[in-house]
Amino acid sequence: MDFIISIFSHLDSVIAIILVLGGLIFIHELGHFLAFRSLGVGIVTFSIGMGPKIWGVKKGKTTYQIAAFPFGGYVAAVGEYSKDVEEIGFTQEEAVSNRPAWQRMYFAFAGPFANLLTAWAIYTLLAFTSGMNILLPQVGALLPDSPAMSAGLQEKDLIVAIDGKTVSSWNEVPDIVNNSGGKTMKFTIERNNENMDVLIDPQKMPRLNIFGEEEIAWLIGIQPMGTIHTEELGFAASLKQGVTQSRDMIVLTLTGLKKMVTGSVSADSVGGPLLIGEMIAKQAENGIVSLLLLTALISVNLGLLNLLPIPILDGGLIFFCLVEMIIRRPVPEKLQERLMQLGALLLIALMIFATFNDIMRWFR
Repeated sequence: MDFIISIFSHLDSVIAIILVLGGLIFIHELGHFLAFRSLGVGIVTFSIGMGPKIWGVKKGKTTYQIAAFPFGGYVAAVGEYSKDVEEIGFTQEEAVSNRPAWQRMYFAFAGPFANLLTAWAIYTLLAFTSGMNILLPQVGALLPDSPAMSAGLQEKDLIVAIDGKTVSSWNEVPDIVNNSGGKTMKFTIERNNENMDVLIDPQKMPRLNIFGEEEIAWLIGIQPMGTIHTEELGFAASLKQGVTQSRDMIVLTLTGLKKMVTGSVSADSVGGPLLIGEMIAKQAENGIVSLLLLTALISVNLGLLNLLPIPILDGGLIFFCLVEMIIRRPVPEKLQERLMQLGALLLIALMIFATFNDIMRWFR
C-alpha cells in the first residue's frame, strides 16, 4: 500500500511509469506498423494508447489517434481482425490475411524485435555516454578458515592474475576458480604496490546463484571489496558492449523462464504490473541511468515474452505460420480461434496470479 501512496505523492514517478511502460508497448506496436508498411499492408488504425479515442487525424487511408489510457497502443492492419477490405477503402492486395505465411511471420516478429533493438540502443547509449563500470578483482572480506585465509590472502589485495592468466574484473574470478576442478592455483596479487604469488587450494562450498538457488562450487572464500573502475568507450566499443549486455540479459531472462517452468525458482517470485511500477518509481528516484537500465531490462522481457509460442501472442502467430509453411495449408480458423481463446485465458490467469503476488508482498 505504501507504493500506491508514494506514486500519487510523486508526480515524477507517475510520469516515469507512463513513459517506460507506455513507451515500450508503443515501440512494440511501432515495430509491427513499420513492418506492415514496408511490404505495403494497409493500416486502418495506429493508436497511441488504448481505450476511447481522445484525438485523431486521418492521413490517406490510416487513422492516427491518441487514446485515453497511455499504456501502450495498437496497430489494426487490414484483414487482421475483420474480413472487410474493399468495403473500407482498401484493396485485397493490402490485406494482411492475403499475404504468404513468411510475410505474416515477419510482421509478428517485428514487434518483439523492436523491443530487443530498443534494449540494445539503451545499453549502447549508456556505454558511450557513461562508460563501462568494472568491478575490480580486489579482495574484500575473507571467510574464516577459508582456503584464501589459510593461504595468507589479505583484505585489499588486488588479484592481478590467476595461473598466469591476467584478470581485469571480479566477475572473472569465480568462473576461473570453479573451473579449476580443485587443483592448486597460483594467484598473483598486488599488495602495497608489490606483486607476489600465493598458492591456494580451492574447496567445494555452497553458494547462492543469481536466482537465489544454493549450488556447490569450487571456491576459495573471498568477497569483493566493491571498488569500481569506469572505463571510457569509443563508439565502436560501445556498439559491441551494447550487443554483449543485450545478449547477457536475453540469456539471463530465458534461464529464469526455464527455471520457473521447471520449478527450480518459486512461482512466488513472479511479479506483475504493481511490482514493475514500484521498481520504475524507485529507479526514477535513483536517476536517469538507473531508470534506463531498468527500461532496457523490461524491454528485453517484453520482447522475449511476446515470442513465447502462446496463441494470441506474437510467438503464437509465428508458430501458426511455421505450421502453415510445413503442412502447406493454413491452420483452420476455428482451431486458431479456440487456441487463441485458451491463450487469452492463460494470460489473464497469469496476470491475476502475478498481481496477487504483488499484493501479498505488501503484507510480508
